[in-house]
Amino acid sequence: MLRQIILDTETTGLDVKSGHRVIEIGCIELVNRRFTGEEFHSYLNPDRKIDEGAEKVHGLTLDFLKDKPRFNDIFDNFKDFIKDSELLIHNAEFDISFLNHEIGLLSGNHPVMLDIVDKVTDTLQIAREKHPGQRNSLDALVQRYDIKGYDRELHGALLDSKILGDVYLLMTGGQGDLLFQKPDSSEQDLTKNKKDMNESLSLGQIATIKTSEAEEQVHLNYLKKMQEETGKKPLWLKEQKDNGNS
Repeated sequence: MLRQIILDTETTGLDVKSGHRVIEIGCIELVNRRFTGEEFHSYLNPDRKIDEGAEKVHGLTLDFLKDKPRFNDIFDNFKDFIKDSELLIHNAEFDISFLNHEIGLLSGNHPVMLDIVDKVTDTLQIAREKHPGQRNSLDALVQRYDIKGYDRELHGALLDSKILGDVYLLMTGGQGDLLFQKPDSSEQDLTKNKKDMNESLSLGQIATIKTSEAEEQVHLNYLKKMQEETGKKPLWLKEQKDNGNS
């Protein structure tokens, strides 16, 4: 089972070394490249002012965040949600550095992000390799892949995670279904038939399919029509006559 978590954060500013903090975390789960509907989302009280430029991007104010939990209040649930997954992050270095900073502020010894998850994949790097020399911000990729249906007047961690999920799936090969579903009975039957055929072939047996009388008659009528149109008797029709199936 391939379990991936698309993650995004919003922060009080751009420089973690200046003491800026995480104020929103949004995570979306993919299993076998399908959205499961499972998500983790939390706003956070940063206990510090928000840069004016950052506030214009995400619209989150200190007044809105003052009654929200702090990182230490949600860390265990957050850790459990992302544990052992592959994290998909656009410009991963930024988010990982901020989250490691938050972990470092906690009392006690706690694992850093790379020790919690199985792997971190930077979707910005994927985009740069796929579209060299082009703009590869999330906004640019949304336009390039013609992704619609989202109101993105302001950035948001959960919203951007959902958008990045669509971008990632299209950028790395697309996908058929957006909702995680168990295979229906017809899919299960098809899988069983394929398995039976593979087992027969592995034993040196030839898999055969028996046709019904109705199917044989349709085929025979088609061969006769070919003979009328071309003036030549099809080889398969000759074989059928030789076998007494005229």
